[in-house]
Amino acid sequence: MLTSSTGGGHDMRAHALKCWAETEEGKAYGLEVEIHQALEDTHGMYGFGVNLYNRIQQFWPKLHHIYFNFLEHASLHDSGEKIWGRHRFIERVREVQPDLIVSTHAHLNHGFFDLARWALPGRKLKCVTYCGELSGGYGFSRHWVNPKADLFIGAVEETCDAASTFGLGDARNWLGGFLLDPSFYQEPMREEERRDYLRREFDLDADRFVLVLGTGANGANNHVRALNSLYEAKVYPQVIALCGRKTETVAEIEEWSADHPLLPVRAIPYYCNMSRLLDAASAVVARSGTGTTSEAILSRCPLIFNGVGGVMPQECITVKYCRKNGIGTLLQRTHHLPLILREWIKEPGRLETVLSSMEAVRPNRQPLDILAKLRSLVE
Repeated sequence: MLTSSTGGGHDMRAHALKCWAETEEGKAYGLEVEIHQALEDTHGMYGFGVNLYNRIQQFWPKLHHIYFNFLEHASLHDSGEKIWGRHRFIERVREVQPDLIVSTHAHLNHGFFDLARWALPGRKLKCVTYCGELSGGYGFSRHWVNPKADLFIGAVEETCDAASTFGLGDARNWLGGFLLDPSFYQEPMREEERRDYLRREFDLDADRFVLVLGTGANGANNHVRALNSLYEAKVYPQVIALCGRKTETVAEIEEWSADHPLLPVRAIPYYCNMSRLLDAASAVVARSGTGTTSEAILSRCPLIFNGVGGVMPQECITVKYCRKNGIGTLLQRTHHLPLILREWIKEPGRLETVLSSMEAVRPNRQPLDILAKLRSLVE
């Protein structure tokens, strides 16, 4: 698996495929999965670019329009000769001797595929792209599509349609569904289980609205601003504020909570059981990344997209998909959050409409189908 830690979605999908391959059902396909951070481990400048990407996402999302368009036109990784530190990647490929390479990142589908094939000239190496984007148009990188690849797997039909516009319109363009951790494919909690979970994990009342304030892999958040908006508008849901690995964010929210007792807030450090949390929550506020969006769809958890500070190009296509299907609300100012919640709390029918729309777009295929497709390539 080739991935890179720009955002959290690419790594999430790579780890999901590895987890599925190691389940009892997945072992039947006989695929051993090894994950490689291709950009960061190949050259220091790529590591710098990854960190820059994440800093922009965290503090200046609008600036990503400049960064994205630069990378679209610069084509830094479209051939093996252009890859800095390529000898390190070639050495790694020769060490592992893979039969199959799967990329979950837009900039690993051309030059890195070339290098892998050069590294193993006598081997019939198969190269595959898994793309989790949810729509085409502006924000869908042309680098996702390599017409020389053996397979392109799209998360939804719109993804596959986008790949067709870049020259991959044959049988190698395959609809695979969401590539998420096995926990998201468990049966949803029964009401009694949900009540027990919220009480045991967070000391919350299942009869009241439960709002999750999400944070990205890099810890970007507007939690305090959102909480202030709710408090000033006298809208008091129960709030679970995810803080990632930032202990200072936990301390800041706990201090805020102590001064605002009418609004119940639970500041939670890095949390692993996201499938159960989204299953139990009434709604989630998060950046419009494809990872959280896919997780929320499978969990039937209504989405409020955090667009404060601007929407990145890659997020634009997620918002486009969700607007088309009636499953996501874009929040561009934190003071709009109370208006959205007040409407949903007072008129539960509106929320039920969103839930029905989410159910309608759940993919038919699951990661075991992806494993079967990959297995067929190397048989």
